[in-house]
Amino acid sequence: MHGPSSAATAAGSARARYEVADIVRAHGAAYRRTHRVAPVQAVALRAITRCRTAALGGHVEACEACGARQVAYNSCRNRHCPKCQGGARVQWLAAQHAALLPVEYFHIVFTLPHALNALVRVNPRRLYALLFRAAAATLQCFAHAPRHLGAELGVTAVLHTWGQNLSQHVHVHCVVTGGGLTPDGQRWVGARAGFLFPVRALSQVFRGKFLAGLGQLRARDALRFAGDSAPLADEHAWRAWRRELRTRDWVVYAKAPFGGPERVLKYLSRYTHRIAIANHRLVSIADGVVRFLWRDYAHHSQLKVMALPAEEFLRRFLLHVVPSGFMRIRHFGLLANRHRAAKLARCRSLLAPTPAVEVDPCDSAARSGEASASAADEPKRCPVCGAGPLRIIEILAPLRGVPP
Repeated sequence: MHGPSSAATAAGSARARYEVADIVRAHGAAYRRTHRVAPVQAVALRAITRCRTAALGGHVEACEACGARQVAYNSCRNRHCPKCQGGARVQWLAAQHAALLPVEYFHIVFTLPHALNALVRVNPRRLYALLFRAAAATLQCFAHAPRHLGAELGVTAVLHTWGQNLSQHVHVHCVVTGGGLTPDGQRWVGARAGFLFPVRALSQVFRGKFLAGLGQLRARDALRFAGDSAPLADEHAWRAWRRELRTRDWVVYAKAPFGGPERVLKYLSRYTHRIAIANHRLVSIADGVVRFLWRDYAHHSQLKVMALPAEEFLRRFLLHVVPSGFMRIRHFGLLANRHRAAKLARCRSLLAPTPAVEVDPCDSAARSGEASASAADEPKRCPVCGAGPLRIIEILAPLRGVPP
């Protein structure tokens, strides 16, 4: 037997009305015939189509109370799959809960000008990494200055490469401690309430650091030039392009401070494992056209429906597949892995006399990591009777002969 009855299967196969997987199955092969698809993109497409299907195998669960059965197919666990981010987010949040300090936190976004998009497309690993370094170095540059803090910050940075309409919009969201540890480790220096650093000055320093790093990559012949960026291989064109970039205002955006650890957790739960588009935003897939919801921030955040040919939808979706092994979430300063435990312990000892920000024990956002982690340990409940626990009674091997 390779599965239970159709009724039981339906009970355990709830899914969104439309999925990215449906688009890939219907149009992925045609897209691959007419477009170059990088190996990491091909892996993502194949994983998305096979996720939670018989192709990956799974198991049969039975309710101990009413006997109802359902199939649970395995997840692909690809980080670009819309169906696989919930579990990864829960585990990550549970681990980060212990790293929060009882201080105000700030949210700062560093964005690359769209004039860099063509070069980023052929050098994603190097330029995404440079973006992380430039953003973190900019924040620490201000933090180390005695007239600001004279201390080291803690920074968690998350790379996003998309806009709401799936266009290329490369930026990092930074969650920053509202203060830092002095170099001698003897004092915690808090930021002014509601203010960390001047945004315009951050923008100018960020621009300088990124362009300096870009110049170093060029000098080491570490950049590729292809497609729309091919003209930049010429030295004169490169210099003119860099001069033009220096004249632009680079966007650095500071959002309102979080106010405490519980709000940081709520933010992190929304942003850390987000992908370019979630299945619930898909409105329809018909006649080769994909329609999906998007929020137009240029027009008072209006919710709109965008229609794209399936080919263009897939092109945009694949823009946001990051290089294999690339870390989209990084920690700097006090939160850098090599000395994180010791520095956080020191910060807590210095902050101990200060009343900690109260966390409402009933607040679901504040306890999302803890509650979700504990819920994951509880046996699943039967969707039919709602009472009995589900137990695995059969393992299903991956189905052979399923097309990629």
